Amino acid sequence: MTFRLLACRFELRARRVIRFPQGLAGNVLRGALGKALRESGHTQIFEPTGTEGPSGLANRPRPFVFRCSELNGSVVQAGKNFCFGLHIFDDSLDPLTRALASWADVISVQQQPVAIPLNPLPHPVHQIRVDFQTPTELKANSQSANGAFSALLARARDRVSTLSALYGSGPLEIDFRALADRAASIETTRSELRHVSIHRRSRGTGQTHPIGGLVGFAEYSGSLAEFIPYLNAAHWTGVGRHCTWGNGQITTTILNSEF
Repeated sequence: MTFRLLACRFELRARRVIRFPQGLAGNVLRGALGKALRESGHTQIFEPTGTEGPSGLANRPRPFVFRCSELNGSVVQAGKNFCFGLHIFDDSLDPLTRALASWADVISVQQQPVAIPLNPLPHPVHQIRVDFQTPTELKANSQSANGAFSALLARARDRVSTLSALYGSGPLEIDFRALADRAASIETTRSELRHVSIHRRSRGTGQTHPIGGLVGFAEYSGSLAEFIPYLNAAHWTGVGRHCTWGNGQITTTILNSEF
């Protein structure tokens, strides 16, 4: 099993002053991209609908995620360049590029195909560290999971499987329940996580929505080799709520193995 995507790096030039409030760079890009896609007739990319896909899925995920935390808290003056990442899971690069070009001048788009094997690592892994680089909201049974490994793995597995089913080579052929049972045995040996509170205001309704989550790191121990590929994939897809806009960015480091 292999999960594939296209990792892009956009360089744009601002036509007017663009402000990226702290923690809300993804929300600024969300507004600009959503407006442009609707006006160009590509609403389906921004607001995917349809009955095809995994059963029980209330909202289909968008086929892309932003990587834009470097823009948080910055002000880009007219005529100045700025950059961000965009990870794409289907063939929507061209309409996404045209949409962004209606908002700012596109200077360059670097493209890197990425393939992540999802088979278990061939050597034992006993300890890992996961860095939660942007606010990550993980829930289990509608309750905050506070970085528990079982919830992290479940959300990463489900997201990768859903994206693969909708935009990739098809559903993952795995035993979800057995994988979850084994993930429940993984212990948290160290946790330095804190909650960051961020809110965004909807232009359409005027309502305020929380988009914060956990940042920091946690260390886990146990038999981890089969879980590493899903965490590596989640580095590219994001994990948890609001990951399309840059939340849920994680990086996994192996601390102890027999390799």
